[in-house]
Amino acid sequence: MKKKNFWVFLVVVFLLSLIGYVMHTTNKEFSYGLDLAGGTALTYKIETDTLPESVDPKESVESLRNVIERRVNVFGVKESVVTSSYSQLSKEWRLAVDLPGITNLEDAKSLIGSTPVLDFRVMKEKDATSTSTELLLSDFTPTLLTGAYLERATLTFSQMNEPQVSLTFNKEGAAIFAKLTKENIGKQIAIFLDGYPVSIPRVNEEISGGQAVISGNFTLQEARDLVARMNSGALPVPVSLLSTSVVPATLGGQAIKDAEHAGMLAFLLIAVFMIIWYRAPGTVAVVALLAYVLMSLFIFKFIPVTLTAAGLAGFIISIGIAIDANILVFERMKEELRLGKSFTDALASGFDRAWTSIRDSHVAAIIIAVILYFLGTSVVKGFAFTFFLGAIISLVSAQFISRVLLTLVLPTKKGKLTSFLFSSGFSLGFGEKKQGNSK
Repeated sequence: MKKKNFWVFLVVVFLLSLIGYVMHTTNKEFSYGLDLAGGTALTYKIETDTLPESVDPKESVESLRNVIERRVNVFGVKESVVTSSYSQLSKEWRLAVDLPGITNLEDAKSLIGSTPVLDFRVMKEKDATSTSTELLLSDFTPTLLTGAYLERATLTFSQMNEPQVSLTFNKEGAAIFAKLTKENIGKQIAIFLDGYPVSIPRVNEEISGGQAVISGNFTLQEARDLVARMNSGALPVPVSLLSTSVVPATLGGQAIKDAEHAGMLAFLLIAVFMIIWYRAPGTVAVVALLAYVLMSLFIFKFIPVTLTAAGLAGFIISIGIAIDANILVFERMKEELRLGKSFTDALASGFDRAWTSIRDSHVAAIIIAVILYFLGTSVVKGFAFTFFLGAIISLVSAQFISRVLLTLVLPTKKGKLTSFLFSSGFSLGFGEKKQGNSK
């Protein structure tokens, strides 16, 4: 009895804690995806054809994705999603950027478009003294050194007190820069920003410290802006905008309201059915289902989980899985009561006999969710993740919370009232099954 009371006390405290947390964090917004929060989706073509033949396009694309992701995070865009993919149809690499909360298209494009493309190019011998910009742009030889290897940029001043930008490359970039300067002593190496030469210094000796200087007759503000842009990420490969899509915040807000209404309606219909059909155990199942919802909301806020329309759909569907485990237990328990067992023995047998079915169905759901998450698109991933969480939480809810709450309301003696409350469907009670054969 003491052990039973301990578990009842523990579950009650747990439920009250969940209710207190969810109510206390009511003002704390959930993390919503682009389709719910509103925002802008940008699709870019990655100009991998501009890369030297010795450079692996996949590595440059991954470096570009990391730079863009770092940049949008630096500018405070929450829950941004940056993905790269190769289009078999057009035979080109593409970059998709989702920016929740940013519904101004120009602001969204500036986050990506204002990021400088930094690269170093060796001038050909015949152009070493040329001052023609058109000639410079047409005859430069690309090198391996790009903004992908930039560690940081700082504002410095020349001996003439002119603002300039000092670049520091990482270990790999420093090695490339040392090799580049060693092989091109006496030649000019142009520093390009966004496809335009801003500095064309001559190499007098090998530079092994991984340091370079951009001096382009900048004003102080221009140099500061360039440093900020460089530190937020210089693009290792150019991109061009292919398409844009803006989801208004009002549309996202309506989608959230619709999802809330659908969730409440699903919960209400399930609760009414369970109470009418399963009576006392059904009422316990509704309380356990409420605990399931509270645990889910707690995890969504605590992690936090970025909720999309597909993710909310996965959560609503998982409510059905959560209640299914209780139904299996109740049906098993009802069979044990008909055999003449006591309520305590019927409860223990019901959970023991139903456990294998509950376990197998939930494991199957978890496996499916994992497959969908790793093989599906970003939309499918949102559904799979909440569905996966729902299956895990449902196991905990059915095996522990429902069982403890049932022991709390379990009667000690059989009678007409208890027979009615613990039967189901159109039955007014249960009777013991007769042993042996009947004629």
